[in-house]
Amino acid sequence: MEQETITNQVLTHHLIAFGNNDLEEIVKDYTEDSEVFTPSGPLKGLEAIRAFFEAFFKAIPTGFAFEMKQLSVKNNLAYIVWTSESPVAKIPVGTDTFFLDGDKIKYHTVADYRLTNN
Repeated sequence: MEQETITNQVLTHHLIAFGNNDLEEIVKDYTEDSEVFTPSGPLKGLEAIRAFFEAFFKAIPTGFAFEMKQLSVKNNLAYIVWTSESPVAKIPVGTDTFFLDGDKIKYHTVADYRLTNN
């Protein structure tokens, strides 16, 4: 199977799992060698990635507004731009870049502009 097709499949799986706040399905897209680069520093391994998404799900719970503004896939690279709003946070812009190694996310960058409702 062509790498771009695999990248699309993994990204689709990831986005559906994210939308469902399904931590077990999200973690399937990564390995112990995967790294997520965040504004507060890099996270490596499944335990750190799991903790990152647990916290992220508090800002964007299942069922709240999430709009994809851009989705681009080229070979083993995927890039998305999105917005979201929930009772917890308003995110006027968020962006993720995914670099795959085969059918797993090897490197993932994520950043968003977040306004919290405290």
